[in-house]
Amino acid sequence: MKLIHSKTLSPFGGVNFVLSELDQQGLGKILNDHLPKLANQSRYSWKDILYSFWSVLFCGGDCAEDLSINFRDSFQGNPFIHVPSPDRILARMKDLSGGKQLFTTVRGKSLHEFSINNQLNELNLKVLIKLGNIDASKTYTLDYDNTNIFADKADAAMTYLKERGYIPGVGFIGSNVVYVENRNGNSDAQTLQQDTLKRMFNLLSTYNIKVDKFRADSASYQFSTLSVIYSNTNTFYIRARMNESLNEAISQVSNWRKIDGEHPDMMRGSVIFSPFQKIAERTNQEYNLEPCRLIVTKEKRMDGQINLFTGEACSYAAIITNDFQMTEDQIVVFYNQRGKSEKEFDVLKNDFCWNKMLFSKLEENTVFLLLTALCRNIYNYIIHRFSLQYKKLAPNFRLKKFIFRFICVPAKWISSSRTTVLRIYGPPLLNT
Repeated sequence: MKLIHSKTLSPFGGVNFVLSELDQQGLGKILNDHLPKLANQSRYSWKDILYSFWSVLFCGGDCAEDLSINFRDSFQGNPFIHVPSPDRILARMKDLSGGKQLFTTVRGKSLHEFSINNQLNELNLKVLIKLGNIDASKTYTLDYDNTNIFADKADAAMTYLKERGYIPGVGFIGSNVVYVENRNGNSDAQTLQQDTLKRMFNLLSTYNIKVDKFRADSASYQFSTLSVIYSNTNTFYIRARMNESLNEAISQVSNWRKIDGEHPDMMRGSVIFSPFQKIAERTNQEYNLEPCRLIVTKEKRMDGQINLFTGEACSYAAIITNDFQMTEDQIVVFYNQRGKSEKEFDVLKNDFCWNKMLFSKLEENTVFLLLTALCRNIYNYIIHRFSLQYKKLAPNFRLKKFIFRFICVPAKWISSSRTTVLRIYGPPLLNT
């Protein structure tokens, strides 16, 4: 076995094609123009700082310290970036954080800590539009969901799952993250959700991103939240939570029919329903909702317990919508497609380090969430773009597979005849 030592040889040569593509799309200019102006004597630009941080993720790392430990020699002589120290990257990321915002609910006494970073949310939308992930001339389906991120940080509060952490709210268009708003662990998904959605809709409207359909889970089944959704979308699909008025509506369903397929014991029906009308009357609030369709699926209970309102030993799952065009089955299938957002949370937590918070404060970790979500959106563009040119890639590859198939290839930069050339030790990666 013969060993050849080369200090300039990088095992992650494929990342240079990623950085080159981002430069060709003008991403570095967007970063430097949008983010706060740095001092004239600053050695590193925002492009250097964020490209370096994202390169860690694209090379399989999970913390900024990897730049000085595992990737110390991998970016020497790289013409795309000047690599700062991990401390410089983390300090600049902290500079992007704003203060916490404190809220209380009308009836509650608890203090709710929210972290709202419009600057980075706007940067994310600018990048999405620039890369073509989102086309302002089209209309989209927007999914909203919250997730639990368990983190034993200095200011993390106890979640309803009895563990300390955060519960960020996230908006998705397809697999692209379009909005992130962080909240402390004691503020569950339904708390002040109407204000979060209002801020999200306003930001999307500012960038002319049109929302046609909206899907969310039962945390959105509140009068205040549903009113905001109704005012900002054409059609919505919300999982309804069981309560007295909903049970009464279910008892009025008369068109039950068996569902064809794998569940012969399940039945489905629908009824016209005006949600929260009694609550609006009781609290003297203006009622702006039109009658909706309540799509109900029922299944016999194994324990035989009778429902007091319906008189049946069944469990029920209901979806409320103002869509009167699709059939009941089509609505259920369409709503269930929002389960893809759960997969996206898995990708964000495991591929883009959402389960490994860098900082000790809520607002600083919000910066981390947004910058890694932006990296996720960039990866969506990269994997679709490169899979058109490299047959060993596919658009549905997770990041780890992309790293093994594309990033991990020996390479080094060589200066020759006043030019810098990347020498790849292996088969060509792209057909360029």
